[in-house]
Amino acid sequence: MNIGICKIRFHLPEKHSLKDKRRVVKSITSRVRSKYNVSIAEVEDQDLWQVLTLGISYVSNHSDHAHEVLSKVVDFIRSTKPEAEMIDYEIEIVPAL
Repeated sequence: MNIGICKIRFHLPEKHSLKDKRRVVKSITSRVRSKYNVSIAEVEDQDLWQVLTLGISYVSNHSDHAHEVLSKVVDFIRSTKPEAEMIDYEIEIVPAL
């Protein structure tokens, strides 16, 4: 069993309140959950309205498959949310016992 972990950081230059940011978070998380079988949540910077950090996890029998799914999620978010400028992302695959 392998656990894929992805952390994505965004800059939200046009958001001027936490309420605006929450709309973006809710939109991204609901779209990703409906399209992919992953866990996704805001994991850092909850009090900063122009910075968004999402954590995504996926469990698979094969590390290549976990990496592929997380890469597709990153591409999906990038293509569907142009107002959220992706600063960077990292994908890590952790073998579980």
